[in-house]
Amino acid sequence: MSERITRIEALLQAALAPESMELIDDSHKHEGHAGARGGAGHYDLTIVSERFTGVTTVARHRLVYDALAEMMPAEIHALSIKACSPEEI
Repeated sequence: MSERITRIEALLQAALAPESMELIDDSHKHEGHAGARGGAGHYDLTIVSERFTGVTTVARHRLVYDALAEMMPAEIHALSIKACSPEEI
């Protein structure tokens, strides 16, 4: 699973140049869930990026999902996102 975490972080770094990012693999909490059976993971992301300044919450989430599109839904089944601009922390 750590390979997947590394890949997610690399994609987000390339697309959003975050000042900080915390990604937690919560997949173990979803054992038996339909998405987990196929091997896709469940993740909790907190990310701070200048790219989020002046951008709505929905648009921030779209930016994150766009960055990770190649991994959805085969490798990422669920993603909880807290996206902030630097001014908001």
